[in-house]
Amino acid sequence: MSPDPTTADTGRDAWAAVLDTLERDLTAEATTTWTEPTGLGPVPRDLVGRASRLLAAQRDRMATLETERRQTLEHLGALRAVDATREPRGSVYLDASA
Repeated sequence: MSPDPTTADTGRDAWAAVLDTLERDLTAEATTTWTEPTGLGPVPRDLVGRASRLLAAQRDRMATLETERRQTLEHLGALRAVDATREPRGSVYLDASA
């Protein structure tokens, strides 16, 4: 028995919507909370290439974020090293009556 075309189209549309969301989120500056979709079934054959490209783009983004994280940690380490060499100054008072 061949699959019902309506069910196949609904599954494909659902997968296309999920991929659209993931692709949009990949390029967004703000982070979003992702919840794993349920009931999608296997990726339709015609969307496998798109899903594979999305996976590769996500891996590239993860590598970029890891590089940026490491650079940030190095910069923070350098800033902490500079602060550690400063002499403590005397107390500073604010004259609120002026």
